[in-house]
Amino acid sequence: MSPSSKTALVILNYNGRNYLERFLPSVLLYTPYEVDIIVGDNASTDDSIQFIKNKFPTVKIISLATNFGFAEGYNQVLKQVEADYYFLLNSDVELKESWQPLIDCLDTEKLVAAVQPKILSHSNPAYFEHAGAAGGWIDNWGYPFCAGRILDTIEKDKGQYDQSGEIFWASGASMMVRSKVFHDLGGFDGDYFAHMEEIDWCWRAKKCGWKVMALPIVKVYHIGGGTLAYNTPRKVFLNFRNNLATIIKNESILKLLYLIPLRKMVDFTAAIQFLIKGNAASAKAIFQAYFNIYQWLPVLIKKRKLIHQLSKGKSFDKSGIFRGSLIINYFILGKRKFSQLKNE
Repeated sequence: MSPSSKTALVILNYNGRNYLERFLPSVLLYTPYEVDIIVGDNASTDDSIQFIKNKFPTVKIISLATNFGFAEGYNQVLKQVEADYYFLLNSDVELKESWQPLIDCLDTEKLVAAVQPKILSHSNPAYFEHAGAAGGWIDNWGYPFCAGRILDTIEKDKGQYDQSGEIFWASGASMMVRSKVFHDLGGFDGDYFAHMEEIDWCWRAKKCGWKVMALPIVKVYHIGGGTLAYNTPRKVFLNFRNNLATIIKNESILKLLYLIPLRKMVDFTAAIQFLIKGNAASAKAIFQAYFNIYQWLPVLIKKRKLIHQLSKGKSFDKSGIFRGSLIINYFILGKRKFSQLKNE
């Protein structure tokens, strides 16, 4: 494969002209010259496409006929991109340095399917950003968190998590993946629309023996909530529904027998907390998530069988799993920093 087709940086856009105007210059400046830069457009109704054609003629455009959402949108776009590696980057991310080490990582580490950089807050660069921070983990109850971000507590970046190493999931805001692995695993679950699809994909990859890494030597700066703002009822619904779907698809049957009732109790407690705080819409979103999951079960069971077929006989890489409970450690034991969580 020629050098120009080895890596493609792919931004999925939906009505993001303002972000493209702000951040595409940094993408062009700090992207290695041999990399294709592609914007996949999710049927935007603003002037994103014309703006790119006028201002950034070297950027390739793949236009979709409808808004497929983040998960299926990327699936549809990446079917049309020929490259060994895909660097998936949100439109609301600024680059301030070369990300060549991500390419070098996949070149060197042949068992790594995905790698993410350190993700810092664009508005407050001294702190990690919610979506990914220094690498994604998951606890024994299926709740995701990050090195540098536990639930809504975000740490200041003091270099405390600068050691590169294995994680459980890489952030969809900024992640590089091997294209063959991405497609062999069926890509993102398009039914998710948005949120948690990268966790589900990384879980499937790890069950098939692949590794996922964080490489904090590379830093990017993410606004966050650019397409769907944090803490909206819609985001709450997608996060709870898709997290439950991911657990049902990937956890063992025996564990699900006790985990689902446990999660239901904890999640409904979260809904009550939303009600107490006067946020009835978000409380309703959690109940809607569970109702939707019950309707979705036949489909999830089929997907679960397919994952089992893909991973049969493979060694599950369990790096990045916290064997304790994030909820107990955070709310009862008061541990708000990633460094305070220890696997026994």
